[in-house]
Formats: sequence, structure tokens, C-alpha cells
Amino acid sequence: MFDNITQTIDHALVSLLYLASGFILFFIGKLAFQFSNKKINVNHELVEKDNLAFSISFVGYYVGLLMAIGSAMSNELYGTHIWMNILDVFILGFIAIILLNISAVIVDKIMLHKFSVRKEIIDDQNEGTGVIQAANYVAAGLIINGAFTENSDAYYEVVILFVISQLVLVLGMFIYNKMIPYDIHEHIEKDNVAVGVGVAGVMIALANLVAYGASVDTSSWMETLVKILVQVVIGISILPVLRLITDKILLPGQNLTDEIVNQKKPNVGAAIIEAFAYIGSSVMIIWSVS
Repeated sequence: MFDNITQTIDHALVSLLYLASGFILFFIGKLAFQFSNKKINVNHELVEKDNLAFSISFVGYYVGLLMAIGSAMSNELYGTHIWMNILDVFILGFIAIILLNISAVIVDKIMLHKFSVRKEIIDDQNEGTGVIQAANYVAAGLIINGAFTENSDAYYEVVILFVISQLVLVLGMFIYNKMIPYDIHEHIEKDNVAVGVGVAGVMIALANLVAYGASVDTSSWMETLVKILVQVVIGISILPVLRLITDKILLPGQNLTDEIVNQKKPNVGAAIIEAFAYIGSSVMIIWSVS
């Protein structure tokens, strides 16, 4: 009996150590965000300006950070070398925080290169851009989580998988922009939240597929890359089909493009349905191949 009580107390203490590590990493993640965005006063944007666009983006950062840190904390909790495990959590957490902030630069300089993401979110309070930036953070968190699942002891492999995933997202955004009958940059810059929601759905769907491909236990790098490639090709290939399904089945009698860009007030609800179609299909693809 006393042995069981002692074991329970030991487990509780270990859990508290991991919980404390998680909170410390969250604080470090916040500092890293402020360091990467030195010109942004977080409290001023959230409280004084009531900047919803920034709030959406900032919450997306914390969601991505939670996923990334969670992948580090979910590794061996009760190993014999507890302090080595804690050290691993901090190393993986630091890597995750760095990669998460790098992903924001990629969105600004490559994915949405036709305008300044910071200007749209901070100066114009563009909620559509805030949604995309939030989705980017969530996508990065998903991918980091998937990469850590099978590569927690090989940090360079996590970084390589992250780079591959970013290339996939950039390619996916390019194909999506070519697929739809309007330019996403033009309409996002016009503060069209609906367009931002649709783009966010594509980003998270592709990230979900990449994360699953990276998390599957394989015997070689080539096998991992093939799994990722197959899933992404399937995902990108069915994007036009999913948009048609959204248009003709989920929104019967309405034209999705008209609802999103060709009316005075863009239909955000229709865009949410479009985003759900992409994300839901990515989940179904994973279920069908797992």
C-alpha cells in the first residue's frame, strides 16, 4: 500500500516537473515572438487597439506552440533519467519555437509576398491576413508535432522535415491560387476575410497530410518522403474536386466564387464550409491509408 502511495506521489511530482517545463517553454515562446516582432507592442494591440486581426494571429501562434511543445512533452514521461528527459523537452521545445517563428517569415516573404503581412495585421487590422497567419502557425505546429513523433532523438531530421513541409505549403498555395478564379493576394489585401478563411483551410489540410506522413514509423528516409509525397499529391489533386463539391452539394443553388468575392459583403460562412471541406478531406485521406 505504501509503495503504491509513494509511486503515485513520484508520478505526480514528475508530472509537475513536466508541467512546469511546459509553462517555461510557453514563456520563452512568447519572448521569441516579441523578439521576432520587435515593432509590435502585444499589450497595445490586444487591449488598447482591440486589434482582432492581431488577436487571431496571436492565438494561432499559441495553438501552434501548444502543439509543438506538446510533442516534446509527450515523449517518455517516467523514464529512469528524469533530468535527461526534461533536457530533451527543452531542446525539442527550443527547436519548435525557432521553427514556428521562421514559418511566419516564410508566409510574409514567400506565400504572401505581394504585400506586408505586418502592415496588414497591425496597421490595417486585416482579419483575413490574421486568419492566414494563425493557420500558418497551426500548420507549423501540426508538422512539428508529426516530425517529433518518430524523430525526437534526431534533431536534424526534424529540421529537414520542417523545410520539406514549408516547400509543400508554398507549392500548395501556388496551385490553389491558380485553381481558383481570383487572385488571393488581391482580395486578402482588400480585407476579404472569406478569402483568408479558404486559404487557411488549404494550409491546415496540407499540413495535416504532411504531419501524418512524417509521423509514420518507417525504416528509411526515402520511405518517409514517399509517404509524404503520396499524401500531398492526393491532397492537392482533389482540391478542385472538393471546391466543386462545396459549390454544388454543400452550397446548392449558390456560386462559391460569387459568395466569397463577387458581393459587397463576402460570405465568411460559405468560406468556412469550403475550409471544412479541405480539412475534413485531409482527415479522411489519413483514415483511408492508415
